Amino acid sequence: MSEKSFCRIGLFYDGSFVNYAQRHFYHKRKLGWLEFRAFHRLIEDYLRTKEQGYNIYKIVYSAWFQGMFPVSHANEQQLKFDRNLYHDLMHAGIEPKFLPTSQSGHTEKGVDVALAIDALQIGLENKIDIAVFVCGDGDLIPVIRALMKHGIRVMVVYFDYKEEDGHKSFANERLLAVCNYELNVNQLENDKNFKTAFKSLFRKSE
Repeated sequence: MSEKSFCRIGLFYDGSFVNYAQRHFYHKRKLGWLEFRAFHRLIEDYLRTKEQGYNIYKIVYSAWFQGMFPVSHANEQQLKFDRNLYHDLMHAGIEPKFLPTSQSGHTEKGVDVALAIDALQIGLENKIDIAVFVCGDGDLIPVIRALMKHGIRVMVVYFDYKEEDGHKSFANERLLAVCNYELNVNQLENDKNFKTAFKSLFRKSE
């Protein structure tokens, strides 16, 4: 296998950012739950259109970062959602990396830092060619610049929507400006080249 035949992709999830989108697609849009294995195929296929010279594009590492609330701060519905999430992550080969929340149980602490350290370790150990961040937080700009300084290309994948109650999802403009590639998942719904792939991202609950 030649040196350029295999493109190694590392995928780093901001779990809370994705969970909000999960609920949006399921409860507001009635599309279903985001299916991670289909999501990974979409990312691989999309990068194929951006990065030339490789025969194979494959996610070789993926990790999920999120605060873990204590049982005393979670109701039965939340615990069921968390258990289903764990199963989805395991089936997709995503490594869950949970951090304890604050004593109040309402605030995530250190999630961005843990995500950044993990991305740097994987990148600087020369295990990936491209780092993909599923997030919208501008706090990750320094780690993106550090990775790019060492020759690793970076893509930011994000969800862009606004709900009637005022909640909205987007990516920081400075974050998008500093990375090599960006992917607005919601825009794919009307993209003739990815419309079918967008529909395949969701499954109805059992």
